[in-house]
Amino acid sequence: MHTDTERCVRAVQSKDARFDGWFFTAVVTTGIYCRPSCPVVAPKPRNMRFYPSAAACQQAGFRACKRCRPDTSPGSPQWNQRADLVARAMRLIADGVVDREGVPGLAARLGYSTRQVERQLLAELGAGPLALARAQRAQAARLLIETTPLPMADIAFAAGFASIRAFNDTVREVFALSPTDLRARAPRPGTSANTAGALTLRLPFRAPLNPDNLFGHLAATAVPGVEEWRDGAYRRTLRLPYGHGIVALTPRSDHIACRLTLSDLRDLTVAISRCRRMLDLDADPVAIDDQLRTDPLLAPLVDKAPGRRVPRTVDEAEFAVRAVLGQQVSTAAARTHAARLVTAHGERIDDPEGGLTHLFPAPEALASVDPESLAMPRTRRTTFTTLVGQLADGEVRLGPDSDWPQTRARLLTLPGFGPWTVDVIAMRALGDPDAFLPTDLGIRRAAQELGLPSTPAALTARAAAWRPWRAYAVQYLWATDSHPINFLPV
Repeated sequence: MHTDTERCVRAVQSKDARFDGWFFTAVVTTGIYCRPSCPVVAPKPRNMRFYPSAAACQQAGFRACKRCRPDTSPGSPQWNQRADLVARAMRLIADGVVDREGVPGLAARLGYSTRQVERQLLAELGAGPLALARAQRAQAARLLIETTPLPMADIAFAAGFASIRAFNDTVREVFALSPTDLRARAPRPGTSANTAGALTLRLPFRAPLNPDNLFGHLAATAVPGVEEWRDGAYRRTLRLPYGHGIVALTPRSDHIACRLTLSDLRDLTVAISRCRRMLDLDADPVAIDDQLRTDPLLAPLVDKAPGRRVPRTVDEAEFAVRAVLGQQVSTAAARTHAARLVTAHGERIDDPEGGLTHLFPAPEALASVDPESLAMPRTRRTTFTTLVGQLADGEVRLGPDSDWPQTRARLLTLPGFGPWTVDVIAMRALGDPDAFLPTDLGIRRAAQELGLPSTPAALTARAAAWRPWRAYAVQYLWATDSHPINFLPV
């Protein structure tokens, strides 16, 4: 979008928050860059320059606006909408792969050469993987500086910087303030860290956001010991690259309140990225709902409760296992099966607030499970053991780097994997916004009530007009039922 100068100027002059994250506005007379909705008086069009990423602005010599804080914008919805090389690379960078494995590790995961990855990112985003990762480190550093009393040296390494000097130089360059000055400007520095590793922050999103099905689904399917709904917040354990964490997420009118307890602060950026992905916070609800409203039978559902998101996951392998456990059984039965696995094979953790006890078992731990100990039909045992074995061996790879068509094709070769299982994994684990479930009983029942075709083939043909947002149409169709997944817990 940043190449459409006229459209970008209109967005800046109208201070349209829908475009935050889509592009960034740099002002040549002040040397700063802003989000489109920056509240200051809009600069003259001839002084505006538009960039596709904060990293590109920084590389061009601009510093972040202290008023609108463009580094805290919602992410571009493109990276959750697409499955090409650039989108997969951006998801991996957000997951901290460049910081942990370097650019060669990023390229290896994507199956391309380092030069090809750098070339494509530079062409589309105006910055290479190192610059994009550096911008992300700067954002993580700012969060830690403003929300914790940690010493600056600890913050530097927790944010992913290799040295304190690099940390100081980056913060000064990006924010035009020293780390100490940045902390002094914070409203209440250090008040949110009650215990070591505990952080409180805000996760922004594009309005509107309907929390009912989002948090309702997560709470209704919560696995005891791993997830819970408590005091208006969804809480769960997180398996992270350097350790583990516990997150509490509470819906607010203009943000999601996030409280993180991490065993290693180096996992901060990854934890935030995974929570945003689970709650689908980078979606563009206006574009999605406008497309779905073109169907006169869907339009009343969208108008009644706009801004529905797709409830996703923080762990793709975990969700795939739970999808198999949930085949042809009730939500309660699926939770029971999962809770037994967690108790027997999950890794125990300490929860300062009580209630959460385990991390969901990793595929390597589940690969050693005795099939005879599983209280399920023999054919589903075979499905389960085949899946966890291939996940543990790396034959099936589920993650932000997944190629959606290839992963779908691979899953369909596994015993017991039909279209419903593959599509629900594509929708909620891989993040495919166009995944569709025409054979789902709830979808067929909703279609019949609304006057839509109820047979899978006819419904799929009708749903072609909803593309590329059929996964969101699924949420609206499910919402016609009185199942607990559709309601925010009391």
